[in-house]
Amino acid sequence: MDELDRKIIKTLKSDSRTSYVDLGKVVGLSEAAVRRRVQNLVKRKIIKKFTVDVDIGGASAITLLTVNSLVATQQVSLRLQAVKGVDIVHEITGQYDVAVIMSAPNVAEVNKCIDDIRKVEGVNNTNTVIILRTLS
Repeated sequence: MDELDRKIIKTLKSDSRTSYVDLGKVVGLSEAAVRRRVQNLVKRKIIKKFTVDVDIGGASAITLLTVNSLVATQQVSLRLQAVKGVDIVHEITGQYDVAVIMSAPNVAEVNKCIDDIRKVEGVNNTNTVIILRTLS
């Protein structure tokens, strides 16, 4: 991955709908050259998906949790993905084993999601923070 690939990724991260023509203008390459580079980044799994980031209001939170040592963290992570309201599950290092990002229409629904997370087999304890504002 070179500097041009990094510029392409940075541009797509800010707007995943940027056309190949516009990407070409940013990095100084033709549309065809940019298309090949993006396809190569996808093939190499550097770009994993193109997504839409929406803000429909509501409430969001981050829950850090520890996993019982008798249960595989990966199993707990897979169970967490099935909880309604869970958007992203990260396996992490440090004091906690997993970080969960969740969203819901309101704080009461976030609280229900937290309760559901605590019921997942293998979850020892949680520490949750409500997200007040997101800057991009």
